[in-house]
Amino acid sequence: MEGVSYQRFPRVKIRELKDDYAKFELRDTDASIANALRRVMIAEVPTIAIDLVEIEVNSSVLNDEFIAHRLGLIPLTSERAMSMRFSRDCDACDGDGQCEYCSVEFHLRAKCITDQTLDVTSKDLYSSDHTVVPVDFSDPAGYDSPDQKGIIIVKLRRGQELRLRAIARKGIGKDHAKWSPAATVTFMYEPDIHINEDLMETLTLEEKQSWVESSPTKVFDIDPVTQQVVVVDPEAYTYDDEVIKKAEAMGKLGLVDISAKEDSFIFTVESTGAIKASQLVLNAIEVLKQKLDAVRLSEDTVEADDQFGELGAHMRGG
Repeated sequence: MEGVSYQRFPRVKIRELKDDYAKFELRDTDASIANALRRVMIAEVPTIAIDLVEIEVNSSVLNDEFIAHRLGLIPLTSERAMSMRFSRDCDACDGDGQCEYCSVEFHLRAKCITDQTLDVTSKDLYSSDHTVVPVDFSDPAGYDSPDQKGIIIVKLRRGQELRLRAIARKGIGKDHAKWSPAATVTFMYEPDIHINEDLMETLTLEEKQSWVESSPTKVFDIDPVTQQVVVVDPEAYTYDDEVIKKAEAMGKLGLVDISAKEDSFIFTVESTGAIKASQLVLNAIEVLKQKLDAVRLSEDTVEADDQFGELGAHMRGG
């Protein structure tokens, strides 16, 4: 219908926010936008990861390829990833991927000179850029634990040595999982639960208790004062239909009505530590905007071709 706008204005409400974890509500939009945001967070937000390893000396028990693979999976702080160039697009080094604009250089030198096993960890990697370093998973409280040493790369015994040079580059999870900034990104439809109070009143207390306990998760409970069944945690519902089946078995069809709000989603985001969870969401929105701009530009180009024919294609060099 001409003149009618279907534009929507999504709203976001933050529920919980930590450096590596975020939980928020996304409302007034549909599943296509929610899933696009989820997929972009997982596969298209750029980070920095080790992509080239040159082994100088390796007398450890692990072969060169094994060590290179382990190095690639170490998450690196990637706050500047959005402003870096992809190595394939860098004109400063002609796509070689070894310049300050598109890469960061790391060095590792370790040798065991005692009878005690030496743990070579991510903290032994020395970076040419202080803003791009292995993610620190140590306890800020300072308690002594194995995590304080960093991510173990290899263990050396007396006389064994490891020396290498590594180049870290910008990339996205779609190319390789090592560039994915997300450990987990999920969303669920917000449940809309309505209990038929009149039908519920026909049940005895024992029947109510049996019905409440039929749910695998604690969605319902019985109020100790009023003896009424109440919804205590609607988001714990896993769309398993167990309470609906229980109501049918009791002959109380329609005891509860459960549906999903099709324009309301609850997101859970866990970061690998390469970037903060909040920045991961913001970067994903920026990437999604860039992709939509590209689609809009493509549509404009098609319209120009339709309007001007061969002239429009000739002006673009086609």
